[in-house]
Amino acid sequence: MTALTLSSSSATGLRADAVVVGVAKGPKGPVPAPGAEAVDEAYGGKLGAVLEALGASGGEGEVTKLPAPDGLKAPVVVAVGLGAVPEKGAGYDTETLRRAAGSAARALAGAKKAAFALPLDVADDTAAVAEGALLGAYAFNTYRGGTAADDKGDKDEKGAKGTKGGKAAKGKANGGAKAALGEIALLGAKRDKAHRAAVERAAVLADEVNRARDLVNIPSNDLDPSGFAAAAQQAGKEHGFKVTVTDEKALAKGGYGGILGVGQGSQTPPRLVRLEHRHPKAEQTIALVGKGITYDSGGISLKPAGHNETMKCDMSGAAAVLAAVSAAARLELPVNVTGWLALAENMPSGSATRPGDVLRMYSGKTVEVLNTDAEGRLVLADALTKASEEKPDYMIDVATLTGAMVLALGNRTFGIMANDDAFRTRIHVLAEAAGEQSWPMPMPPELKKGMESPIADIANMGERMGGGLVAGLFLEEFVGEGITWAHLDIAGPAFNTSGPFGYTPKGGTGSAVRTLVAIAEEAAHGDLV
Repeated sequence: MTALTLSSSSATGLRADAVVVGVAKGPKGPVPAPGAEAVDEAYGGKLGAVLEALGASGGEGEVTKLPAPDGLKAPVVVAVGLGAVPEKGAGYDTETLRRAAGSAARALAGAKKAAFALPLDVADDTAAVAEGALLGAYAFNTYRGGTAADDKGDKDEKGAKGTKGGKAAKGKANGGAKAALGEIALLGAKRDKAHRAAVERAAVLADEVNRARDLVNIPSNDLDPSGFAAAAQQAGKEHGFKVTVTDEKALAKGGYGGILGVGQGSQTPPRLVRLEHRHPKAEQTIALVGKGITYDSGGISLKPAGHNETMKCDMSGAAAVLAAVSAAARLELPVNVTGWLALAENMPSGSATRPGDVLRMYSGKTVEVLNTDAEGRLVLADALTKASEEKPDYMIDVATLTGAMVLALGNRTFGIMANDDAFRTRIHVLAEAAGEQSWPMPMPPELKKGMESPIADIANMGERMGGGLVAGLFLEEFVGEGITWAHLDIAGPAFNTSGPFGYTPKGGTGSAVRTLVAIAEEAAHGDLV
């Protein structure tokens, strides 16, 4: 992972490949932001005028590179836009700083070291810049230039062929791709306990988001359910949390009809993985449940061409849960966190579940499968039932569940549904504070009627309109009585098929990891609801 340090050096005196400064959008042109004073002075107080001459405005996300003047030891200055100048007495929004740092880090891919002289008034600013820079510095170059072939096709201990985590690697990347920025020095931050703690948390958080990104980006031929389970076991070994894997034989013996029904069409059998972080001072327990379809063809209800090329990402929910539990363990949060990874591959074959089949779930309920491409709710149902047996205080499932949620909220916002309005609202607030766009969604009871089945307790499909809400109502049927539960549908933001922006790369994004960690932190302090 990209290294990050707090430096007491000045922006003019630090040896680096580039110095990053902020620039705001003033009424008469670009205005250097706090932290850029020394660089502006090196330009004779005319940094804003130089940027304006180059066409820069200071708008959010705008990146302008220019040669450094005499007096700087770095050869390049990178000016990143922060948007409008804050009102007097106010600072920059933390998400603005996070995205600006990420944009600058992406623009410096291939560089060995960069100094970031952005506004760092308080510890939250330092945390945002550190997090954004580390997330923006992510690169997944594992399959460039024959890396996997160099590993001779062997699967590593994380269960993924040709990768040891694929994190932002230093040095020259393979196949002509640029390696990630190697080192980040934050200038101007206090070196007190609060700022150091902020940087340490940001480093753990970014590392775990990048873990989730790696898992999502690994192609399905190198990451099947058993490989994902192995990755979880390795993470548990590294960071001290317990991992228990239930294989296909134990799933059959236990009656996990949903997970088995989805996975029975594939040559790679399913798994249910339980993760556990325990703390001796914990007073509350959170259960996190992740959908882990390592490839989703749609099954017999086959997806058409143009809709299946990115379906390696259908395990993004499970990746987020693994990363969040790992972060909780590394941060030693005083809360008990269990994670449940419902892993399967949804494929068509002679042994696959057919539309019209009835599955008996782990709960004992029967489900008529009207569409085998509505498989995520089936594996989650079994995992939710199992997690409910432990009677957690809160339970949250995360899934790339429905295209309907993408139609409703777009590609950058995930939906939140819950059986408790206050819980749903709190998650929304925490997600927004963490920098993850989300929106509360309703659970209209009238939509349950559409899931009535003439032969089973419930069908896995309902009305087409409001399909994302129908999926949430289905999942609620498998939540234990008295458990406060929420469902995050991350189908939109989990995999970015357009160009990178801010600290978000193309491909796997690590969606929901930061939200889940924020929830765990709130529960650790007893402030969740």
